[in-house]
Amino acid sequence: MMIYVNPVPAEFASGEYYDQVAAEYYLSPAKLESDYADVRFERELRLFRKYCLQGTVLDVGCSSGAFLFQLGRRFPGNYQVLGTDVSGPPLTHAESRGVPIARGNFLGMTPQERKFDAITFWAVLEHVSEPKAFLEKAAALLNPERFCFVLVPNMKSLATRMLGGRYRYIYPQHLNYFTASTLRKLVEKEFVVTELCTTHFNPMVIWQDWRQKGAAVSNQQRAELLKRTTAYKQNPLLRPVKSAYQIVEAMLRAVGLADNLAVVLRKKGK
Repeated sequence: MMIYVNPVPAEFASGEYYDQVAAEYYLSPAKLESDYADVRFERELRLFRKYCLQGTVLDVGCSSGAFLFQLGRRFPGNYQVLGTDVSGPPLTHAESRGVPIARGNFLGMTPQERKFDAITFWAVLEHVSEPKAFLEKAAALLNPERFCFVLVPNMKSLATRMLGGRYRYIYPQHLNYFTASTLRKLVEKEFVVTELCTTHFNPMVIWQDWRQKGAAVSNQQRAELLKRTTAYKQNPLLRPVKSAYQIVEAMLRAVGLADNLAVVLRKKGK
């Protein structure tokens, strides 16, 4: 059974929250510095490149454009990219970094305008009131047999099991909570699940949320933690710690307990 918010607060359903309040977070120096760091999208890029080596790419909920920026910088000439989001100010930043963007409602896009070889939803579907409609639109915009990539929080992660309602990612902006089985059921009409795994693990979040006993975490605190963990990843002196961390994450991934669900979907043939 899928867990979701009902009724959905108006500012989240309309996207107004992301265009105004959350835009300050997306454009904060700490968030931008972390999003554009070389280590930021390591896992996402590795998964993406496994299935899509070239072609047209649409990143839905692209925010400040960092994923598409990294894709273009690391693999120049391989992709024709486009980003879209309901949050206008971050799109302006994306444009300033050379990322092509499309303003407007993703659900209003039509296959006649353009079709894609890959569509990505990195930490997006948990925020939207109609995740099934977003996936149906993605299927309509994809070329035959091409791929959709989804990353959402894992409702059966170790962090969720340990912290329950104290976990910072159980909060008002998240309208949907997924498990592997509910995600499979949601996509089965339009897609074949090519790969499904769990990924990411942040012990600092578990420690902080355990100590704070469910106290609200501000956007500033989220950005500062992201900046700190990014700095740890970039510090060569912490390579032994990073190796140990990777072993722990691999163990959690093997038993489906890492923080996020990562799913690769192939559009069904007609």
